[in-house]
Amino acid sequence: MTQLASAVLNSRTVSKPPQTRQRPLKAFSLFLLLCAATLSASDPNTAVVIIPVANMYSAATEESDVVSQAIYGSNLKVLEESSSWMKVQTNDEYSGWVPMQDMRPLQSASSGYATSGRVAQVSSLLANVYRETDVTLHRPLLTIPFETRLEVIAQGQGDDADWFQVHLPDQRIGWIQAGDVDLQPRKLTIEQSITLGRRFLGLTYTWGGRSSLGYDCSGFTQMLVRSRGIIMPRDADLQAAWNGGVPVDRKKLRAGDLLFFGSAADHITHTGMFIGHDRFIHDTTYGHPGVQISRLKDQPWTRLLVACRRVK
Repeated sequence: MTQLASAVLNSRTVSKPPQTRQRPLKAFSLFLLLCAATLSASDPNTAVVIIPVANMYSAATEESDVVSQAIYGSNLKVLEESSSWMKVQTNDEYSGWVPMQDMRPLQSASSGYATSGRVAQVSSLLANVYRETDVTLHRPLLTIPFETRLEVIAQGQGDDADWFQVHLPDQRIGWIQAGDVDLQPRKLTIEQSITLGRRFLGLTYTWGGRSSLGYDCSGFTQMLVRSRGIIMPRDADLQAAWNGGVPVDRKKLRAGDLLFFGSAADHITHTGMFIGHDRFIHDTTYGHPGVQISRLKDQPWTRLLVACRRVK
């Protein structure tokens, strides 16, 4: 494989033709039947993710490609239904198909999960939720990714003061350690977002990834920009064309500027963030898969760089 071909593997703009073979039929679980019944009585336009990371597919079958992801507790707009699948849209206006069993319909669009009241946002790369304030008695109820938002019911007392009791999106009750969450997450500065990016060094590359279990190139860059309180489009080519960024000359790059790579300006297949001193941080399959820091003057990057943008 050539260097160019390897670098282009990071594309979030390559689209595969959707496969039409339907998901093999299985006996519906009681949970699915209850979900369907709940949906008919609730607002069909809203749902919340109830698994740690939900894959979003290009078609209503797991045989199709993963186009993006939605993390635990995310509120999704439901666009369409097909059998046991829903076509949903995330807050970055990206859409895909998700199995109905991975979501819970909400009663109304105004009752989104963790949109009001006391909310804890996961600040660790991964965090465990337990049934009680003890990590030794039982296995975790689940492990959730960075940025997950949870509804806080109460803070523990006495010896349990470093725990929060939380209402989970699947309506269970759990406990999470205070050290894993932030009750007042702040918008980061550019330098702070770069420091955040370094925490993910070595995390493996995952096509379609949008969580701390694995990002793809544009998902990773999008997360870094989101940490500054800015919602940016999902794919690298859309990010390059986004009106929230302005063109920058390569010789005038500053830390936090976005870099876009490809065979031409109209065929962008990879992205990263400039961190200064001719280096940039990105998630790539080139060399070894995962988040890494590369030098802009090295090949194939210097040859493939086709656009630079500064977020307004």
